[in-house]
Amino acid sequence: MTGELHPVVALARRAVEDYVRNGAVTAAEPATPEMSERAGVFVSIHKRGQLRGCIGTFEPTQADVAHETVSNAISAATRDPRFRPVGVRELDELDYSVDILTHPEPVQDVSQLDAQRYGVIVESGWRRGLLLPALDGVDSPQQQIEICRMKAGIGPDEPVKLYRFEVRRYH
Repeated sequence: MTGELHPVVALARRAVEDYVRNGAVTAAEPATPEMSERAGVFVSIHKRGQLRGCIGTFEPTQADVAHETVSNAISAATRDPRFRPVGVRELDELDYSVDILTHPEPVQDVSQLDAQRYGVIVESGWRRGLLLPALDGVDSPQQQIEICRMKAGIGPDEPVKLYRFEVRRYH
């Protein structure tokens, strides 16, 4: 990897490498003012351009973004049910991105969504599905909603509440 990583991305990488190599949980020291805030965080891991793991929190569950990043990075590498846990031999091939979410806000209808600008949360009772914004191959709010419904097991005719959020994305 060339260039210097943003501190939150460097923290995600370090957290995965420490955990996969040694079973150790990296100390979550906020390196920027933003990392001291409380927010939901998603950590995405890619290998050769393909998704290798992605886990996150809609809203904060930890003391700050640094702690949220460490927790979600380890989970993305080891607990994403779509993939086997990351192995030591893969570590040098992985790329990371970290999305820091704004607080979700309710929307009245799909006209208030934009697939490039806003992520979407679809909620029906206790079931919730989330999709980040600006994803390859997802070009419309309707696609976002459909994917969220599938992720949450919400049928196409079930009534839902819609929420939108923005992200600060770091690679």
